[in-house]
Amino acid sequence: MNKKIRLSLLVSFIIVAFTGCLKTDNYEDTERLNIETYLSEHVDVQFDLKSSGLYYADIVIGTGKVPVAHDTAYIFYDAQYLNENSFGSNFGTTDTLVAPVGEGFLILGFDEAITYMAEGGKAEAIVPSYLGYGNSGYYFPAYTPILFDIHLVKVKPGPGAR
Repeated sequence: MNKKIRLSLLVSFIIVAFTGCLKTDNYEDTERLNIETYLSEHVDVQFDLKSSGLYYADIVIGTGKVPVAHDTAYIFYDAQYLNENSFGSNFGTTDTLVAPVGEGFLILGFDEAITYMAEGGKAEAIVPSYLGYGNSGYYFPAYTPILFDIHLVKVKPGPGAR
């Protein structure tokens, strides 16, 4: 009898674990579909898919310094859901976001995007949840990709500057 109970508990655990994985895959598939839908509806912007999974597009190519790790970037940005509802922006202000590059101050996808830019550049980036706010649902709904409009105003060289 004890053996049957243990076996049924083990089978139940495996089923729950397996269906939990399927649910996660479903959320990931939905996120990927949301990104693909956005891209197909915005063919006027040519996004490049980076190896990390970040979608990046130069809107205006800058002519100044390109930020590297430990530099300080001065940025105007607008953060939006893919339905283009903004949830954070400093455009229209005089207060740039001042952020150290490559030091974990920014979410991974945003931090990566600014390393493809040069001072004066403007870009758009679609940050999938695993490079953004994750899948925990703590700050944002789980599996939520974010669209950033970015203007890199200035780069201040960091320690050991070139």
